[in-house]
Amino acid sequence: QVQLVESGGGLVQAGGSLRLSCAASGRTFNTYEMGWFRQAPGKEREFVAAITRSGGITYYADSVKGRFTISRDNAKNAMYLQLNSLKPEDTAVYYCGAKVPTGRATMRVDRAYDYWGQGTQVTVSS
Repeated sequence: QVQLVESGGGLVQAGGSLRLSCAASGRTFNTYEMGWFRQAPGKEREFVAAITRSGGITYYADSVKGRFTISRDNAKNAMYLQLNSLKPEDTAVYYCGAKVPTGRATMRVDRAYDYWGQGTQVTVSS
């Protein structure tokens, strides 16, 4: 199975930046579509961003578009999320997920993802 490990979370002030990383095991990383989801206290897990196998197409939630950037480096078996202009409402545990390609319409759907990391906490203070 694919093992995913997130890192890079932390506590930052509003307006600050953070870069999250997702490291994957194995040598078939380039066969998976990847995504970032987050879950705030008392809320359901929500879509943040996703990226296709080669990184050619990206998807973003409206709430983060223009502030966050998703990328991947298949040679390093890694995916990243650059978070800029952070707001207190961005506070959540951020999870990376991997999925077998199942169509473009599934990129924003959490239940379509097959593997998940343990998550990394992002806290943004006012």
